[in-house]
Amino acid sequence: MLITFKTPAHADITMFGDVAKALIRMMGHSGSVPSALLAEDVPAALARLKAAVEANPEAPLNPEREDQDDEARAQSVSLRHRALPLIDLLEAAARDEKNVMWDT
Repeated sequence: MLITFKTPAHADITMFGDVAKALIRMMGHSGSVPSALLAEDVPAALARLKAAVEANPEAPLNPEREDQDDEARAQSVSLRHRALPLIDLLEAAARDEKNVMWDT
């Protein structure tokens, strides 16, 4: 499953579902899909996501796949890199005071 984040202030961002749900929970949201943040809630969600990333930037955040071998698991993508596109989107939404929505 893929999840797409949308706001009028930024280009859409599409992520693997399990990665996106983890980031949504880091923003302080329940992780439900579809859902949204009102413009006035975006700065707080952005701050929570940034704090989570800063607390452990090199933590691996990879999509869960049953067919992954040890080599594939070793080539993990860090939380900092996975979160960067969503952080950019949230910053743009906060700056322009726009809502953020996500859906499959």
